[in-house]
Amino acid sequence: MGVINFIIENILTQASITIALIAMLGLILQKKSTGQVISGSLKTMLGFMVLSAGSSIIVGSLTYFGQIFTEGFHMQGIIPSIEAINGQAMNELGLGRDIALTFLAIFVFNILIARFTRWKYIFLTGQAILWMATMTTVFGYFAGLRGVVLILVGGFIGGVFAVAMPAIAQPFVRKITGMDDIALGHFCTVGYVFEAGVAKLFGEKGEKKKSVEDLKLPAQLEFLQDTYLSLMVVMIPLYIITAAFAGEEFASTLSGNTNYLMFAFIQSIQFVVGVYVLLAGVRLLLGEIVPAFRGIAMRLVPNAKPALDCPVLFPYSPNAVIVGFITTTIGSIIAMFVLPVFGLAMILPGMLTAFFAGGTAGIFGNLTGGRRGAIIGGIVHGFFITLLPALLVTTFNSMGFVNATATDVDTVSAALLYAWLIGPLLKAF
Repeated sequence: MGVINFIIENILTQASITIALIAMLGLILQKKSTGQVISGSLKTMLGFMVLSAGSSIIVGSLTYFGQIFTEGFHMQGIIPSIEAINGQAMNELGLGRDIALTFLAIFVFNILIARFTRWKYIFLTGQAILWMATMTTVFGYFAGLRGVVLILVGGFIGGVFAVAMPAIAQPFVRKITGMDDIALGHFCTVGYVFEAGVAKLFGEKGEKKKSVEDLKLPAQLEFLQDTYLSLMVVMIPLYIITAAFAGEEFASTLSGNTNYLMFAFIQSIQFVVGVYVLLAGVRLLLGEIVPAFRGIAMRLVPNAKPALDCPVLFPYSPNAVIVGFITTTIGSIIAMFVLPVFGLAMILPGMLTAFFAGGTAGIFGNLTGGRRGAIIGGIVHGFFITLLPALLVTTFNSMGFVNATATDVDTVSAALLYAWLIGPLLKAF
């Protein structure tokens, strides 16, 4: 058990190592030379770590923005955080070992399902699997499951989600990327498909459909066709105005010796830097993992596709990412005010979810409904991904997780499946 725990806690939870080992396995199965195996494995790890470094820069910038937003607009509510639920489940309920073993079980079931069904997807976003393992373990525990049964049931449900979500998204991914070599491995897929449906319904159709990527600007504004410059134009005023609303007294506690407005300006640029680094990592990662993965596809799971984290789609439609981020944020803010009217909790907008999930959803909306679809779909998407966590608050409160809920609509959907169907069925028998 000690060796298994070491592997789970120090290798499988380290996404960069996991994905490098998978690349190594693929290269070995293709009988590549030792040099090619080492080079491909290390470059895969490097690409993923560059991607992660970009994500960390974005997280730091958005964490700051979330603090000044909450203070500036005096919003008191629940900030969805699966991390907090994971920590409480492990430390207060003693579910750390069960979550770790469920995490491993999801991997195993994922491979088995991919091997023996037509869903040929290997989910490689380790952090997302950890959050799915947390949700299935916690809700299985409160449904009365214990020990091996708790782990196997949670692992099976997580394994089904790990292949079903990439399969559902793949028709869209093929059109977005123009190829069928990679899949989307991010547990926000229900939201992406939801936006695609809304965009198709209310967006532009046929010859009238115009992509946000083809937006023609006046000569004096052509510089905005550069993704990073256009992102700066959006983020700089957003950060500075929000910092001004937060006030010098509060904002200065976050900026140290730097003027609080100048610090907000720098943080907005940091956000853009993070996006630049992230996309560089995506390009490096894809250049290595796709060829390496052919070995696994040919031997272990014939025709398997790697399901990768959502930023792999960003280079294919960068303007839609920006539109998705902005419109999802707007939709989340609308939901924040509307849901309490119907007796639900006030859920504060999560900037990380708005950027990563909202940006990816924007790509889906732009694909199916063009500019209008991306805008309308993005706003509705923001409302939708705020509604689902709000529905879980009462259930979490009854479990002892006070004023807590989760993010990522697929993990939330798994939790609602437990709460509304599996849990009652288990208790009935």
